[in-house]
Amino acid sequence: MASQEVSPARFSAQLRSHALQTRIMDLILDRGLDVGDALPTESELSAELGVGRNTVRESLKVLQALGVIEIRHGFGMFVAPNNFSALVSGLTFRGRLSLRHKGEEAMELIDVRQALESGLIGPAIDLLTDEHVADLRSTMEAMEDAAKKGEPLHEHDAEFHRRLYAPLNNELLINLMDVFWQVYRKIHLAIGTGPVNLEQQTQDHWDIFEAVSNKDKALASERLQRHFDGIRLKLKDVAAA
Repeated sequence: MASQEVSPARFSAQLRSHALQTRIMDLILDRGLDVGDALPTESELSAELGVGRNTVRESLKVLQALGVIEIRHGFGMFVAPNNFSALVSGLTFRGRLSLRHKGEEAMELIDVRQALESGLIGPAIDLLTDEHVADLRSTMEAMEDAAKKGEPLHEHDAEFHRRLYAPLNNELLINLMDVFWQVYRKIHLAIGTGPVNLEQQTQDHWDIFEAVSNKDKALASERLQRHFDGIRLKLKDVAAA
């Protein structure tokens, strides 16, 4: 089926909408508003920006979807706190959609997560303390206990990776790690995981823990690289199908 071209009028409307969204974000910054602060009302924004209320309302809806503002009906509009749900939804959709045509975008998402984790494990080890090691061990013991009971390990898995990079004390990084972990899991489920070897999954994490606790940066990076081999093979099967 031939691709549908976007009409010049529609393209122009999209540009105007994007420009208005940028103006509203600039207004937030210029006024020194911070997370939780109230925005001007729709009427005030309409008057200040010189556009109709309906046009302002549509742009505000987009900014809400992007996590820039929060609309509380009956209370007003506020600068939103960090919210990565829109990013999770968008990346998951793109990754799953790509499974219909060789899974290239899904593989790219795995590449990004793999590069992020294996590349940052060295700096994290440099800042590792005995307390961090104890937290990691505690997470691993909980994972091992769950595996023995035949329980799913995904929550323990996520917590292990969060604590792995906790020494960096970088909230944005932890949030992004969570984003990629959620996207990774949803793509994994969309592919179809088949039977899960809980014992092997736990041992793989113990192997990473061992390298990290011994502060062997090269081995930790190598084991984190291998950590993604399973889903890579599944994605290659999707591409070959």
